[in-house]
Amino acid sequence: MKQVLHILYQPYKWLIFVPCVVLSTLFFGSLTVFLVFVTNPKIASFIGGATWARLNSYLTPMFVKVVGRENVDKKQSYVIICNHQSLYDIFVLYGWLGVDFRWILKQELRKIPGLGIGCEKIGHIFIDRSDTKAALASINAAKKQIVDGTSVLFFPEGSRSKNGELGKFKKGAFRMAIDLNISVLPVTIIGTRYILPSKTIDLFPGTVKMIIHRPIDIAGYNDDNIRELMEKARSVIQSGLISPKE
Repeated sequence: MKQVLHILYQPYKWLIFVPCVVLSTLFFGSLTVFLVFVTNPKIASFIGGATWARLNSYLTPMFVKVVGRENVDKKQSYVIICNHQSLYDIFVLYGWLGVDFRWILKQELRKIPGLGIGCEKIGHIFIDRSDTKAALASINAAKKQIVDGTSVLFFPEGSRSKNGELGKFKKGAFRMAIDLNISVLPVTIIGTRYILPSKTIDLFPGTVKMIIHRPIDIAGYNDDNIRELMEKARSVIQSGLISPKE
């Protein structure tokens, strides 16, 4: 039955959904640039980003269940870390996390029409992975934005998981948390790899779950024991993948 539904879904995907994604990205990217000038990045990010994400999620259709929203204080800034299984993680986080944040994005995304310019004007952080010094400079320059309830979001695995298993974490997110003296907010996303598997165009509707865990206080952590912080955060995210009913 699923194979039959998958075949029936293809005309909708190519004739309706894909054109809508392209047009909505161009429209909301342009709208975001305008809103940055007439309002501020927070409002522009919410109207342009969250609306864009939810619209395209519902058009898929993808439905999202959120657990743990009470663990977020919107007046508090965090270093948010999340597992990464699909491009649809972006829709889930932007559409349903409910906090103002800045992405750490690879430089190549700046070239996407609509999306690139919108992200740049909001203040998302583009890094060149081929140039470590330049990437660190970009992150350091962006630290001044992470105040007054604006957070920063990392995928600490660095890239999407191919098999759904949680990969090793990189240090960047945790170094920033220690430098800024702000808590780490772990997030687990479950199910997006079934909506759009990594490095494929095999899109199919479904339901996903996002677990917002309790923040991790970074008091007592420094460069000497940063790996303890990394392992603690990784185990929290892993617990969501193991026990999705949390």
